[in-house]
Amino acid sequence: MASGVRVVATTALVVLLAGGAYATADAYDVVPGMVTLAPVPAPPNPFPTAPGAVPAPAVTALLGALDPAAPAPSPAQLQGMVAALVADARMGASTGVVVVDGLTGDVLASNAPEVPHIPASTAKLVTAVAALTQLPASTTLPTRVVKGAAGQLVLVGGGDMMLAAGAGDPTAVDGRAGLADLAAQVAKGLKLAGTTTVSLGVDDTLFSGPALSPTWAASDIAAGYVAPVTALAVDVAKIKAGEYPPRYPDPSLAAAGQLAARLAEQGITVTGTPSRVTAPAGAAELGVVQSAPIADVVQYFLHTSDNTITEVVARIVAVHMGLPGSFEAASKAVLRAASELGLDTSGATLVDASGLGAGSALPPQLLVDLVRLSTSPTHPELREVATGMPIAGLSGTLADRFTTTAARGLVRAKTGSLPHVTSLAGTVVDADGRLLAFAVLADQTPDGGQLAPRATIDAFVTTLQACGCR
Repeated sequence: MASGVRVVATTALVVLLAGGAYATADAYDVVPGMVTLAPVPAPPNPFPTAPGAVPAPAVTALLGALDPAAPAPSPAQLQGMVAALVADARMGASTGVVVVDGLTGDVLASNAPEVPHIPASTAKLVTAVAALTQLPASTTLPTRVVKGAAGQLVLVGGGDMMLAAGAGDPTAVDGRAGLADLAAQVAKGLKLAGTTTVSLGVDDTLFSGPALSPTWAASDIAAGYVAPVTALAVDVAKIKAGEYPPRYPDPSLAAAGQLAARLAEQGITVTGTPSRVTAPAGAAELGVVQSAPIADVVQYFLHTSDNTITEVVARIVAVHMGLPGSFEAASKAVLRAASELGLDTSGATLVDASGLGAGSALPPQLLVDLVRLSTSPTHPELREVATGMPIAGLSGTLADRFTTTAARGLVRAKTGSLPHVTSLAGTVVDADGRLLAFAVLADQTPDGGQLAPRATIDAFVTTLQACGCR
């Protein structure tokens, strides 16, 4: 499966990157940096030995901001560390690695940097960067009800698959817009017009093509790792609560059924069963609710590694670029957006935006370039990518990794996991205060699951953090 979905509350983060210098708002270790209020653990064991347990020392005082004059590590020493990582039997026979200086972009060490590897969920970085360069950060996705033909209402999906069944929560990303709020708006207008009985249609034609990718394993779909991708849904089409719940086979119609129930609570009777229709051009709008801003949605899918929401955002990018809202067009759109930023996408192939499908391949160098771009002062619109990635030992899909190492709180990275694939791409602040960007993609790992390759990659990144190699 793709990187596990772990919903963790997030805090609004701001990275200030001006004049080529680093200045990171990380007082509670919510952003990697030298400023910390968290316990400082003991140095880790050298790579490749797994780190040992770390006692909890006293809380430290605030330290200064990252120094752009901090020395860069020795490429020769880092190359030796990369060689040891690649040679480790736990990584298998195919590992691509790149480590670059976060400030200059100089490659400090690498192995097969231009060779495409299966990215798993690190592919979500492509969609994240594409979304925040193609769309204003404040973009929201509307869910509307308009007048249809002869007493019919039409629920029109605008791409929000995180609708709340009840009232929306203005502080949430998942559940920002609520069907109860939408029903209240609609019912008010209907009652003023003397209407209390309607039929209901749903228009989800914003997206096209199959809702399930043919590249997804049937077992992954059945396990709830992804939902059918449609233009609207309640709670990402979950039938019941849980980390990997079963999903509605038709999220749009399920959402329409929920709206019918909310309308009934407002005294509006919905006759018959909701069905698919096309909303009339220029139809009068009776109500609308808006999703969280796209910048928050991007942080959400990076933090939780949610496959479905990543696919939704990629389709929104495609539609914005004048392409169909389909798997094929969305995959092309996000790579085109990366190319328009001046990044080398040669050799890159995406069959979906989430990294769940079979057939995607990305060079490690492209992932590092995306990460570094997100921290660049010349691209402030991408700061939500830099701050949206999970933090080592503290949040998201890295909450249970690096917990006993000195790298805890100093690594922010996107995880990736599929059978025989383990990947990690992000940033780490080394012992000298230098920011490094890295990508590790291993796509032929041995049998035995994720534990061994993850531990090996984590030990490598921990050693990068502790190095200060000069």
